[in-house]
Amino acid sequence: MGYAHEYAHAVLHRGRVPMEPTDHVVDWADGPRRGKYYPRADAFALPETEDLADVPIAPGLLPGTGEEPAPGGHPGFGLPLLSAMLKDSYGLIGRRLGVQANTDLAGLPYYHHANWSRGTAGGGGLYPVGVHWASGPSGPLTPGLHHYDVHRHALQRLLTGDVTDRVREALGPDAPDGALDTDQYLILGVKYWQNSFKYNSFCFHVVCTDLGTLVQTWRIWAAARGLRLAPALWFDEPALNGLLGVPGEEEAVFAVVPLRWDAPRAEDAEAPHTDPRHRPAVRHRDAERSRTLLDFPQVRAMHRATLEGAAARPAPGALAAAAALADPAGAGMRVPLPGPDLPDTGVRRALRERRSSFGRFDARREVSAGHLSSVLAACAGTRLAGDTDPSGEHRLARLHVFVNHVAGIGPGAYAYDPDRGDLRAVVTGPQGPFLQENYFLANYNLEQAGAVLVPTVRTTAVLDAVGDRGYRLAVATAGAVAQSFYLAASALGLGAGVALGFDNVSYAERLGLTDGDEAPLLIMALGHERPGPADFRHEIA
Repeated sequence: MGYAHEYAHAVLHRGRVPMEPTDHVVDWADGPRRGKYYPRADAFALPETEDLADVPIAPGLLPGTGEEPAPGGHPGFGLPLLSAMLKDSYGLIGRRLGVQANTDLAGLPYYHHANWSRGTAGGGGLYPVGVHWASGPSGPLTPGLHHYDVHRHALQRLLTGDVTDRVREALGPDAPDGALDTDQYLILGVKYWQNSFKYNSFCFHVVCTDLGTLVQTWRIWAAARGLRLAPALWFDEPALNGLLGVPGEEEAVFAVVPLRWDAPRAEDAEAPHTDPRHRPAVRHRDAERSRTLLDFPQVRAMHRATLEGAAARPAPGALAAAAALADPAGAGMRVPLPGPDLPDTGVRRALRERRSSFGRFDARREVSAGHLSSVLAACAGTRLAGDTDPSGEHRLARLHVFVNHVAGIGPGAYAYDPDRGDLRAVVTGPQGPFLQENYFLANYNLEQAGAVLVPTVRTTAVLDAVGDRGYRLAVATAGAVAQSFYLAASALGLGAGVALGFDNVSYAERLGLTDGDEAPLLIMALGHERPGPADFRHEIA
C-alpha cells in the first residue's frame, strides 16, 4: 500500500484524531490571493456573452443525458462559447452580502473581505484551481498558452507559440478517443498554498474536491449544449508542470480537458523545423501576496505519492473493482420515490443562483418527495468519465440520505438505490440531533434541513485498483457529486449547502458501513430557506 492509504485513513478519522499540525493558526491578514496574479503578462478581455441564449440544465443533470451529447447542439467550441463557459463556471458573477450564519459575515461589507460568488462551489471559498488554455492554429488567437484571469474575465498570454504538441505528447498515445485529435486544451493546475494556508494538511483532500466541482460544472454546461467534455487525470505531469513553469511541490497540473473546436485541427500545425529537444516553458511568475509561506509535510507527501506513475494510465476496466456497491435486495423497509423531473431552468440561471444556505434552512416547509428524488438522481448519475472510464460505465459514488422533513417519508437514515429509484431504511426515527452533534461548525442548522445527503466512495478500493494517483479521482468524484447537488437544488429553487467538517466515522457507524470500505466524504444539506431573507443588491447600489 502507498502513502495515499495512510492519508485517506487520517482524513476519515480527523474528527477524532486531528491531523498535524494541531496548533496551526490561520493568518488571514497574510493570506494568498484567490487567484493567480501575473503582473507583467499582457491581458485582453474575453467577449461578453450575456446575450447567449440559455439552455435547460436537465440534459446535463438527469441520468442518461449527461454522458451523451444532447441533440441539436453546437458542433464545437468557439471563443464566445468558451468565454461563456469560463464566466459561468469560475468567473466572478456577483457579491455575497446576504445575512447568514457563516463566520465571515461581519467582514463581508468591507471590500478587502468581499466574497465574490461563482457558479462552481469551492472548498472554503478559496478556489485554488488555475485555468490555462493551450490554443493551437485552429483557434481564433495567435497560438499560445493563456491564463484565465477570473477577476477581469480576461486571458493573460503567458507564452506565444503552438505548444499543443507538448500537451498531446504528455497525454500519451493511449489517451482517450478525441483527446489527440484537437489542438485546444484546458489545463487545470492547483496552487497548494492558496488552500493550505487555511486547511494545512487537509489541503490535498480539499483541492481534489475543487477539481471535481469545476470539471463537473463544465460537463453539465457542455452537455446542455450538445458537447461532451472529459478530463484526463493520467499524463506526464512533470512535463506539463515544466511547460507552465511551476514547481510541482508548490503547484501542479491535476487535469487536462481536451476541447472539440468548431474548426478542424490543422494537420500540418506542427512546424517541421521544431527541434524535438526544445522544451518551451512559461517565464512569467505568479506574484504571491503572502509574505510567509508554510510547508505541510503531508501535502508534500501526497503530491509525491500521486505523482508516481502519473503517465501510466490504468487499463480499461480497472475501476470495475472499485465501483459503488449495489444496494442489497430485500434488506430493510423500502420507500418508493416519484420519478425524477427537473424544470426547464437554464444552466446559466442555475449557476448564477447557486449559493450555500448557511443557517437559513426552515423546517416549516417540507421538501417534496419528487424534489428529493430529482436531486438524488442527479447526484447518482454523476460521472467524471475521464481517461480511466471514458464511457462513464462505472459509478464510483453511492448515496445515502438522512431524512428530516420530507413530505410522505418518515424521519430516518436511508440508502438510495438509483436502479430501483427508491430508498431502503437503515435507521428509523428523528436524525436531527445526530446530524448537529456530529457537525464541527455552527454555520449550518442541519436539523432544520429537509434532508442531508451523504455520498460515499470506496476510496481504498480505488487506490488498490489504480494506485495512489486514484486519490485525486476518488475525491474529485465526490466534488463532482457536490456540484450536481448544488445545481439540481438551484434548478428546483431549493436551498443547499455542502460541508467537509463532520465526524466521518460517526456517519459510517450510523449508516452501517464500518464493515466495508465505503467512506463518507461529504454531507450535503437540502431544504427550503426562510422566506424573505435579508440581502443587499450590490449591483444596483
